[in-house]
Amino acid sequence: MKQYNRRFLIPAFLFGSFLTFSCSEDDPEPIILNGIEKANLVFTEISGGEDLSAHGDHFHGINTATEGESSILEFDADGNALSGGHLHLDPDGIYKVELQAWDYQGNRVEGDFTTDKATADFYKAFLIGGDFILNPETADETGAIFQPRDLTYGDGTEIGGKYETTGILSYFTVGESNEGEMDVSYVIRKFSSSDTKAAVERVDWNADDYASRFPGEDILTLNFEIHAEHEHDH
Repeated sequence: MKQYNRRFLIPAFLFGSFLTFSCSEDDPEPIILNGIEKANLVFTEISGGEDLSAHGDHFHGINTATEGESSILEFDADGNALSGGHLHLDPDGIYKVELQAWDYQGNRVEGDFTTDKATADFYKAFLIGGDFILNPETADETGAIFQPRDLTYGDGTEIGGKYETTGILSYFTVGESNEGEMDVSYVIRKFSSSDTKAAVERVDWNADDYASRFPGEDILTLNFEIHAEHEHDH
């Protein structure tokens, strides 16, 4: 597995304090606790018969799906996966993906990215790497989909569709066309402007030029391997 040397949020000399950003009244900047000591990505396979399926850049039938077994990837403060750093997924499986994160005081902080719309407008999750064939690029629905699907902000208000979703909660399939091994990074990007998020389409989650197209900075990067193979291929 590749070795990385990227920090979660900001340089170490700022850990343990709050970072207050300058802002204007028209474009408020959120305040996020500095420093994430550890994080998890929880992959839970879901099933739902014929109602659950891939369709273009999204899924059908998620609302009525049944959850199965979960696999948890744990990450250190450098964003590197622990315990081997790889995840076995069924290429045809559909997985609910949940981010969990803790600060150096032991507090859960993944909700800080979506406390309200004004805060969440600065953040979006990407799944970079892997050179995926995306599902809309296939004729038989066998490509990859990564669909952020947060439902409510922390203040209880409803998230208004695909352009407002962040990706703290997402749904993912590798797809039969991508069977094999790949290095990927789950990234939370903080945009320079809150207007940028509305320009991110569902097919942009794996764009190799996302950093230039969507100005800002990656403030959380989790690096791991996906082994996409059927059970009999293990």
